[in-house]
Amino acid sequence: MRRQGWTALCAVTTLVLSGCKEREVAGTWSNASGSVALSRDDSLLYVVDADNGILAVVDTARREKVSEVRVGPRPERVTVGPDDTVYVTNRGGKSVSVIRKGDAVEAARVPVGVEPTGLAVSPDGHTLYVVNSATRESAARGSLTAIDTGTLTARWELPLGEEPRGIALLEDGRKAAVSLFRQGDVVTVDLSDANQPQVMRGGTDLNTKANRPSSSGAGMAPSPLVAMDTPLPPGSNQGPRSFRARGMVDLLSAPDGRRLFAPVVWSREDPLAGPVDGRSPNPGDSMYGGGTPCGAAAGGGVVAAGLVTFDTEDEAPRPVVDDLDECKPPPEEKPDYPTSLIASPSFTTPLQGPAAAVVDPTGAWLFLVNQESNNVAILPSWRRSGSDLAAEGSPVRQLLDVGAGPNGIALTRDGRKAYVYNAFDHTVSTLTASGDARGDLHEEGERLVIAGDTLSPMAVAGRRLFFSAVDERMTSPSVAVSCASCHLEGREDGHVWGFPDGPRQTPSLAGRMTTATAPFHWSGEFSALGDFMSATVKDRMGGQELDADTVAKLGAFIDAIPAPDNAFRDEPLTASQARGAALFKQAKCDTCHSGTALTNNTNVDVGTFVRSGVLQDAVAVIQAGLNTPSLLGVGRTAPYLHDGSAPTLKARLLNGRETNQHGMTAQLSDADMDDLVAYLETL
Repeated sequence: MRRQGWTALCAVTTLVLSGCKEREVAGTWSNASGSVALSRDDSLLYVVDADNGILAVVDTARREKVSEVRVGPRPERVTVGPDDTVYVTNRGGKSVSVIRKGDAVEAARVPVGVEPTGLAVSPDGHTLYVVNSATRESAARGSLTAIDTGTLTARWELPLGEEPRGIALLEDGRKAAVSLFRQGDVVTVDLSDANQPQVMRGGTDLNTKANRPSSSGAGMAPSPLVAMDTPLPPGSNQGPRSFRARGMVDLLSAPDGRRLFAPVVWSREDPLAGPVDGRSPNPGDSMYGGGTPCGAAAGGGVVAAGLVTFDTEDEAPRPVVDDLDECKPPPEEKPDYPTSLIASPSFTTPLQGPAAAVVDPTGAWLFLVNQESNNVAILPSWRRSGSDLAAEGSPVRQLLDVGAGPNGIALTRDGRKAYVYNAFDHTVSTLTASGDARGDLHEEGERLVIAGDTLSPMAVAGRRLFFSAVDERMTSPSVAVSCASCHLEGREDGHVWGFPDGPRQTPSLAGRMTTATAPFHWSGEFSALGDFMSATVKDRMGGQELDADTVAKLGAFIDAIPAPDNAFRDEPLTASQARGAALFKQAKCDTCHSGTALTNNTNVDVGTFVRSGVLQDAVAVIQAGLNTPSLLGVGRTAPYLHDGSAPTLKARLLNGRETNQHGMTAQLSDADMDDLVAYLETL
């Protein structure tokens, strides 16, 4: 651990702190998260802009952009090593860019896995750790790569779970915690042997703890919807409520290294109330409104921003979470951690879409950046109640509006300023102290423009609509969700929703030519894109009937969402993949999955309807069949089928293959299935 100048650290500007004592700051603590980072002396701010493929360098004293470096496609995150070397993950380029301080060009571009995101530098500066969303060998799992910063070569690559995303180093770099984005969980890795890393723990009991059986009998441990014994009538929202963490985008450490915090999105797993088959509910009702715990200040919808605390003093990080059904800490936990659901202090100002976060140098305050509500929430990082609370039921002390689509934050090492990057309008917001007795922050000066738009004007407008949980056209304060609340990053969330029509997995919209694949929805009940969007926005999200211009803008952005990167696409097929391509035709898969979008847009019954359990497919849905989904990018969209019952592609192919109802698969061997999966991962 290293000691910081504590006199400066006690002068943090978010609040006037009392009892400030000298303490140690771990070498693994980071003062930045997401798309921005600061040089070691805070003189330079580094910003990555995914649209433009650049690293912008800002002189913080002059508040000027002084240079930009062309990096790889779709740069995602940036960090700075102890020697002021800058590292950028290029999510669209399977690489990491390396830039030396003061240079205006890359020093190197290091190949890594598929869609690299999170990164961290060891305290001694000798190792760069990079989290890959997938590997070059498999679309079904990601990995952690260790790079020697001296030679810029990979030492090793360790396979992890599905869609890993953020990383935090622990115990002076002897361990690492890696977040699983869609599963909302954490993997612990032992790094004590520099050449032989090991996965210590593949997950935690986070979701079980968040769904403890409550004293009222309302809570329950999460389980698959279709596995419950007593069916509920369509549209019912009575009975047990359960919640699941998703979208665990990052992990951040407290300065003393004793705790980790993970921004998440909490989602309902139990049945939702509403109409069946696209019929409008009663005026003023919304399927996504109501049911979220902890009062109206939470937004009242079925999706809510959250923050999970992990105690790192055990062998592996231990989740410390509330019982979400009762909205309070369980009896065995002391309430000296933030609430697990972060409610807004204002009913009219939602808080949604946590995308980045950082703890200030004192360890007392946490800054949570919310991409879908365009604001930054400041809350205590070590308690939930007391005189510092801004409103009943909300731990947030201050909520600051920033620009559109914020996705990164960096704090100066004296705690006096914060820089936030607003990705959708390509600007930097500077937050600084007001100077009064309370020490509240405000946005200083005009926002600094970093770059211009590369998307079409229609797609630019559509992106803001798609990601907005505050635009009254898209949602209402009582619901406060965006399209991206379910379609994380415009993709899927790995979640199965309990709709009145039946269990429905969120489909990916990325790179699937979505607007050209009418009819729309799992049941194909909407022949026109505008009808589908209006029904979703008005009847579910609490928004308004959409006019043609708004529909066109949303459609333009959806068509511009890049497909997930794929190590196999556009590469010569391997022998296994070539055999799989032949089997795809032999099994008649191309009968329904045809054309450039790999769907013939017709409804079929492939034997997967849910006819028993707590949530069954509606009779009208069974009669109509299910709309054939596109297979573009299918290898990165687990789980599979409309009810999410197949965790892997192979599991789907093996289940019911003898019936020939989902392709002519009865005669295929297990080896054939492996080849077919290998081919599907190339699509």
